Amino acid sequence: MDFAIDTAGPRFAPVILAGGSGTRFWPRSRRAHAKQVLALDGDKSMIQQTLERLLPIASANDVWIVTNQLLAEVIAEQLPQVGRKNILAEPVARNTAPACALAAFMLEHEAPETVIGVFPSDHVVGNRERFVEVIRAGIKLAASGERIVVLGVPPTRAETGYGYIELGGEMDAAALPCGDVPVRRVKRFTEKPDLARAEQFVAEGNYAWNSGIFLWSARTLANAVREHCPAMVPLLQQIAASHASSHAGFSGVFAELYPLCQNISIDYAVLEPRSARGETVSEIYCLPADFAWSDLGSWTALYEHRISCAPQLADSGNVCDGTSTHSVIIDAAGNYVYALGKAVALVGVSNLVVVETADALLITTRERSQDVGKVVAQLKSRGRYDLI
Repeated sequence: MDFAIDTAGPRFAPVILAGGSGTRFWPRSRRAHAKQVLALDGDKSMIQQTLERLLPIASANDVWIVTNQLLAEVIAEQLPQVGRKNILAEPVARNTAPACALAAFMLEHEAPETVIGVFPSDHVVGNRERFVEVIRAGIKLAASGERIVVLGVPPTRAETGYGYIELGGEMDAAALPCGDVPVRRVKRFTEKPDLARAEQFVAEGNYAWNSGIFLWSARTLANAVREHCPAMVPLLQQIAASHASSHAGFSGVFAELYPLCQNISIDYAVLEPRSARGETVSEIYCLPADFAWSDLGSWTALYEHRISCAPQLADSGNVCDGTSTHSVIIDAAGNYVYALGKAVALVGVSNLVVVETADALLITTRERSQDVGKVVAQLKSRGRYDLI
């Protein structure tokens, strides 16, 4: 596949969301060195991999990073291709809607037809060629009108940790600029369901997991925010204007106005109310995220990903990251261990997660790894910020 940037097509500006603290990957993930800047899967950090797979379809000059003040410098060091002005450090966390909307208002004045792509910084993509193909199709579709494009992951199980997208019928490919990538209208969004509903969705066969990847023109998103979140508009427009003017007081304007924005996700702020209009008028379309996607949301998810990528590990079912080659495993199966440079002995245990750092040790089961974030909450309540 030709990975050259399509300079004849619409301008594309990826926005990488990197403000999370990754609490479910404690104790490796900390506030000042969170999941997105860790090399959990390979030699490069999660955010480095995110940028790397976007560069075939976008110029580094058009990439924006939205993160927090604790991570901004680390990210700038890891991503020297991205200009420092394009790395925005939120003064406070305000979820994804203000972050996405700020990018829209920054680009609307300069180039309103620019297609904005929203990408979480901590996803894994196994098939990069297919990723590029799908994103290129989404860019063309988003640029062809007041259209919103979401990427839906074909579900493999009844997962309660993801939002779901209910899909309408498949669109006529000849009528849309998407090539061979199938397109379906979106009927509605459902946030994380209980197990019974998740099982129902998977059985019905017309639902996809919400990947958190969206594409739309700057004008389309800005207008959607004006319609559904009008109180945020003047705040974000002032911040965008201050940034565009290279005003020395930008950080002060950002710090003063951004905390006044509503704390809300882009799903709740724009996508759900827009889809409520009905699938034939909402102009929300779904493309398949069928490129071996994972969001690595927990130690168990990392374990499953590592097993799937390394068939030789499936024999014992144990994943030992960073451990010494002198580690010993006897009658043990299904365990994930991280203990940098140490010899680890597993004897007669199954389905454990063991993660050691210089100042902390986590021991849990794979079944309970989603609850690791509760450890961080406990430590925070005790004032142990040195451990989080």
